[in-house]
Amino acid sequence: MKKRMERSDAEWRKKLTEEQYKVLRLKYTEPPFSGKFNESKVRGIYHCAGCGNPLFASSAKFDSGTGWPSFWEPIASVAVGHEEDYSHSMVRTEVHCSSCAGHLGHVFSDGPEPSGQRYCINSAALNFKTE
Repeated sequence: MKKRMERSDAEWRKKLTEEQYKVLRLKYTEPPFSGKFNESKVRGIYHCAGCGNPLFASSAKFDSGTGWPSFWEPIASVAVGHEEDYSHSMVRTEVHCSSCAGHLGHVFSDGPEPSGQRYCINSAALNFKTE
């Protein structure tokens, strides 16, 4: 995990694409089945698009059928943080990058074993590096 980073709003706007900014900084959700990593099966590591922090290994990726890349665990427990999210008249657990606090998506307890978790992540929040 990278050291905690801080940037001004202007710096984030300059670094990120409009879509990345909306997802990572404003907590938007990209439309289902629209993200570039939803159907990817290439082996490698998914990193935070905001800061480069390694987040998820392709070996933990599975097809949840939800329209977003889904993982049953992060690459390390310290790679992501969790926070209760009460938006949209529901209670969910938000997942954010532990390095830059960028919004990644949400985690649900309906995933496959061994964790039983489904980390439902926006493609716009990710960059990918092959192994």
